Amino acid sequence: MSIFRSIVFSSVIAGFIVGLIVTVAQQFGTVPLILKAEVFEKAGETHQHDAATAAPAAGHDHASHDHADHDHGAGAWEPRDGLERNAYTAAANVLTAIGFAMLLAGFFAVRSGATGEGVSWHEGLMWGLAGFAVFTVAPGLGLPPELPGMEAAPLLSRQIWWLVAVLATAAGLALIVFRRSAPAAIAGVVLLILPHLIGAPELAHGQSNVPAALLHQFVTAVTVTSLVFWTLLGAVTSALFARFDSGVARA
Repeated sequence: MSIFRSIVFSSVIAGFIVGLIVTVAQQFGTVPLILKAEVFEKAGETHQHDAATAAPAAGHDHASHDHADHDHGAGAWEPRDGLERNAYTAAANVLTAIGFAMLLAGFFAVRSGATGEGVSWHEGLMWGLAGFAVFTVAPGLGLPPELPGMEAAPLLSRQIWWLVAVLATAAGLALIVFRRSAPAAIAGVVLLILPHLIGAPELAHGQSNVPAALLHQFVTAVTVTSLVFWTLLGAVTSALFARFDSGVARA
């Protein structure tokens, strides 16, 4: 139970710290780019609506069209810009950080229990970089971050490929780092490249109103923000876990 408390306390505190820091970083990095993309998205929707109104298909039921548009608009809830939107973003970032911090703290507990030694902050930093590779770099090579207004492959197929890429990358890195043998290293490399040989799902003819330069800036900003997230999360979680774990050992 004491180890469990160490995991929970270190994860919650680290999650709050890192989640709030990343939220501030997003205000200067990704958020302005998302707001710009939403302008292009709304412009594209307006253009499509005007084209459909000017040239309706033969036999089209205008009443049904208007009713469908009304239902779509009523169901598309989103937080208001400003404080409400920022609050939801911060809450999502904190909860995500706490969840990943618990995952890291669980690994720290297993490692310290197996070796009998504490976890240093620079070891936690390396674990954070591993998380960055697993959850950002590997899936991002096939499914880069998307801006509003961009068309994409069906959600389920993208989720399946993302999960396969994450699991294969985690297993591949584990084989290379922990097994330390030639067969394990070869198997690890195969797992690392396997999802990309399969290929991520994509649309044959995807169209977007978002400029390519804006998308490039967004991908870069998301990647840098994720790097900050994972390095901070690994270092802070390991430092807090070591502190709580040492208190448990003294008790």
